[in-house]
Amino acid sequence: MRPIYLPMLLGTTLFLLSCTSNPPNSGDTPPPTTPPTTDTKTATSGCTSTLTGAAAFTDYTKQSPGVCHLITPADMPAPNTPSSVTNGPTAAPRKSDQFPVAPAGFKVQLYAKGFSNARLLTTAPNGDIFLADSGGNAVRVLHGVNSDGTAQTVTTFASGLNYPFGIAFYPADSNPQYVYVANTGSVVRFAYQNGDTTARGAAQVIVPSLPTGGHSTRTLTFTKDNRLLVSVGSSSNITNTDSDKNEVNRADVLAYTPDGTFLKQYATGLRNAVGLTTDASGNIWVSVNERDGLGDNLPPDYVTRISEDGFYGWPWYYIGANPDPRLPASHPELAGKTIVPDVLLQPHFAPLQIGFYSGTVFPSIYQGDIFVASHGSWNKSVRGGYEILRVILVNGQPSGYFEDFITGFVNSDGTVWGRPVGITTGADGALYFSDDASNSVWRVTYTG
Repeated sequence: MRPIYLPMLLGTTLFLLSCTSNPPNSGDTPPPTTPPTTDTKTATSGCTSTLTGAAAFTDYTKQSPGVCHLITPADMPAPNTPSSVTNGPTAAPRKSDQFPVAPAGFKVQLYAKGFSNARLLTTAPNGDIFLADSGGNAVRVLHGVNSDGTAQTVTTFASGLNYPFGIAFYPADSNPQYVYVANTGSVVRFAYQNGDTTARGAAQVIVPSLPTGGHSTRTLTFTKDNRLLVSVGSSSNITNTDSDKNEVNRADVLAYTPDGTFLKQYATGLRNAVGLTTDASGNIWVSVNERDGLGDNLPPDYVTRISEDGFYGWPWYYIGANPDPRLPASHPELAGKTIVPDVLLQPHFAPLQIGFYSGTVFPSIYQGDIFVASHGSWNKSVRGGYEILRVILVNGQPSGYFEDFITGFVNSDGTVWGRPVGITTGADGALYFSDDASNSVWRVTYTG
């Protein structure tokens, strides 16, 4: 993840909106009960164009729904540290008529706004959507959908937290007993029953201490065998971990028992695995913000399944056996052990939360795909990211292709009004995502 950029706090009063987007490719009809059938899905289903090789590295001026990319390790340029730039986003207020741009047939509605810092989203088994309002040190519950697409109610589930981010229900079934919340330096849990919109009691500390400083998000998921996984990003961009002890138990996914007993480093060498989720087959997936400072187009961020005890390169290598030229050649034994990720994304795009589309309202070519909230670049000469990506799976396997699915958060002058962070599928089959620039939650439906 890039150096933390916290937008100006908008206050903790929560406002529900009644406006919806009506771009040319959108309609006002409700989502069909049964989506249209399609031909057999391929690696480029839903793509209006495809970019490969050097052409796959683009920026916001070339991002539009339907544009798909394929990046392979062979496409990576050589490191070019002198060309690295600092180009953080210049924030601009969202205008009342500005809405994210979706593919033809999809509609984006403003579900709720007015949060302090709208970050990660999680859908409860009963359909409530839990939001980590990180800057407000609180977890909110967004309940129901009005006829205009807005939330029926927004309540505060818990407050007095410390930059909460990850949220997970346990047991991970239809009747959880707890809500786990990852603060930046600890993990706590609250007793929970389906439908609770406020916590039943005080937080119980489960993991009393996690490393702090540097990357601040902590994300949670449970494995099929009921281990609690916690992702902890690195303290730095690049460092010699042989001598820098600030990186102990960092750039890792850590494993605990549900009661907080530390078990092991589940996977290592993941610079900042902000996205962390478990699929229906039990595979663990992450999205990783790779290192900066090697040039506009190096190294790619990525989405991948992670192997238990697997090593993914940081800080010594990236995307396989590619050494970081800023470090000494101290660990040749790790070159062959560095796992190449499943799907390479554009460098510096900052993929945050990832989620599988588990609904049936979208056409079949989208069902089961991974949607990625891209927070956007700060280390690229012409900014890129600031969008929702779709990672295309075929028969449950990554194809390597990803799509610019929802765009439009960057103005023509390069200023930015939206920065996606969280993403989840609702019980109504809509896709919900948050952005922490306008501090809103958005709802995406298929209208045909």
